[in-house]
Amino acid sequence: MSLDVSRIRSAFPALDHGVAYFDGPGGTQVPRRVAEAMAAAMCSGISNRGTVTAAELRAEQVVVEARQAVADLLGCDPRGVVFARSATQATYDISRALARRWTAGDEVVVTRLDHDSNIRPWIQAAESAGAAVRWADFDRGTGELTVDDVRARLSGRTKLVAVTGASNVLGTRPDIPAIAEAVHEAGALLYVDGVHLTPHAPVDVRALGADFYTCSPYKFFGPHHGLVVAEPELLATLRADKLLPSADTVPERFELGTLPYELLAGTTAAVEFLASLASSAPDRRGRVLESMRAVEEYEERLFTRMLDGLSRIDGVRLHGSPRHRTPTVFFSVAGVTGREVYEQLARLGVNAPASSFYALEASRRLGLGDIGAVRAGLAPYSSEDDVDRLVAGVAEIAGARSGPAPAAGTGPGRSRTDPAQ
Repeated sequence: MSLDVSRIRSAFPALDHGVAYFDGPGGTQVPRRVAEAMAAAMCSGISNRGTVTAAELRAEQVVVEARQAVADLLGCDPRGVVFARSATQATYDISRALARRWTAGDEVVVTRLDHDSNIRPWIQAAESAGAAVRWADFDRGTGELTVDDVRARLSGRTKLVAVTGASNVLGTRPDIPAIAEAVHEAGALLYVDGVHLTPHAPVDVRALGADFYTCSPYKFFGPHHGLVVAEPELLATLRADKLLPSADTVPERFELGTLPYELLAGTTAAVEFLASLASSAPDRRGRVLESMRAVEEYEERLFTRMLDGLSRIDGVRLHGSPRHRTPTVFFSVAGVTGREVYEQLARLGVNAPASSFYALEASRRLGLGDIGAVRAGLAPYSSEDDVDRLVAGVAEIAGARSGPAPAAGTGPGRSRTDPAQ
C-alpha cells in the first residue's frame, strides 16, 4: 500500500504554519491524536500504579498498553521494554549495569559513526572497570561502516559492541544482522542505537540480532522520552542501582521513580498512528510492518528527488554516499557557514539546522570538526513541495555565496540553536 501524504499531513497541526520541516532527525512534529492521548491521560484521574482504585488501575493500564505498543513496533517481548528519560539515559543505565561484570583486560568496541550517546557511556563504563576501548572507523568518502570494520576490532576479550542502526547525520545503515553474527561469534553482546533507524524502516529486533535496542518516541511522532528493549531473561541477569522499596522485577528494576504516564499514553498513540499510515492488516504488528514498508518506499523516492536537486547546485557538497541509508543528507555550501545556511533557510520557512548533532566523532572524521554541517531529513509528512523549497533555498544561498554574511534569521519556523540529535 502507498502513503496518502495529504491525509497524513492533515493530522499535524504544526504543518498549518507553512513551514517545511527537515529537522525530523532531531524530533518530528506531533499528530493531533498523540497530543490528545497525552491530555486524556492527564485529565482522566490517575495516580501511582496499583490494584485498588480506578486511578491506580488506569495508570497500570497505561503502562501495560505502552509496553505492548513498543513490542508491536519493534517485534520484541513487552516484558523486556524499559522506559527511560531518554535514549541517552537508557544507554547510561545499561552500560553501568553491564560494566559491573567487566574486569581489567576486557574490551568494548564503539564506532566513529555513532551519536555520542552510544559512544561516551561505553567509554566511561569501560574506564570504570579498567576495560579497553577499541574503535571501528567508517570510510570517510562513502560514509560506510562494514562488518569487516567491526570484525577487525573483535577479540576473545570483547564484551560488548555498540553500533548505530542508522547514522543520525549521514543516514548510513550498517548491516546489523551481519555485525550481530560476528559479535556473537566472538561471545560478545550487541547494543544497537535505533533512534534514527526506527522512524524510517520496519524494525524486528530479533531478526537484527540486537541484544539491546534503544530508540526515542519523539523521533516517530511521540513525546520526549526514551526506551531500551532486550529479552527479559537477559535483563534479569543485570543489577541496577535502585531504591530499596522499589520493585526488583524486570523491567521495573531499571525504571527509576514513577513513570510519566502521559508520555507513555502518547507513545501508544504514536505507534497506533504509525500503524494506520498505510495498512489494514488485522493485527497491530502487521499494520506497523506494512505501514513502515510504505514509509520506507515513499521516503526513498522523495529522497532521490532531494539528492538530485542538491547535487545539481554549484558549490554544494554532499557528505557521504552510503548505499543503504535513511532519507538524511549532510551537506555544506562553499563560502557560507552551516549556521548561515541554517538561518537563511529559516527565513524562508525551511527548517534544516546545522551542527554536528552530537555525532562528534563522525563530524571530526569527515573533516568538519565539532561544527558539522547542514542536515536535512525527511519524514512521512514531507512533500515534494517541501523538497523543492529546500532545494530552491539552498540554490539561492549558494548563488549569493560571495555576498555579505546575513544577519541572524528571525523568520517563521526558527529551529533550536543547539540541536542535540
